[in-house]
Amino acid sequence: MKPIALLRALSCAAALIALPALAELPAVTAYKDPNCGCCGAWAEHMRAAGFTVKEVPSAQMAQIKRQLGVPEALGSCHTAQVGNYLIEGHVPAADVKRLLAEAPAGARGLAAPGMPLGSPGMEAAHAERYDVIRFNADGSRAVFAQH
Repeated sequence: MKPIALLRALSCAAALIALPALAELPAVTAYKDPNCGCCGAWAEHMRAAGFTVKEVPSAQMAQIKRQLGVPEALGSCHTAQVGNYLIEGHVPAADVKRLLAEAPAGARGLAAPGMPLGSPGMEAAHAERYDVIRFNADGSRAVFAQH
């Protein structure tokens, strides 16, 4: 087999192997203010990473966050449910996938507090450094990733 044909065959095989992994990603339900554009941009980032995303506009975001159990200090502009986890704000899809893969004991979710410039959906010429925080059912928190 010629090298190019071999590469094409391997690429096709790799794509087929990757398909079940994409099918295993849980659906995302993203609650957002109906007037917020960056929330929709984050949803598109998640779709590009292989997630199915349902966007739910709501003018009652503070109430939704309280009902779901998002720590107030970690708040951002949108809240998502992904499987058994909460994702608050502009958390990168790679961090969500890592959370799903590792499934740390006691983890309730991830948050990118505020609206950090340079995070998914908040792309800007100047990106700021920010932490993604893992928050746990017992109220504890820890840095999950740094960007």
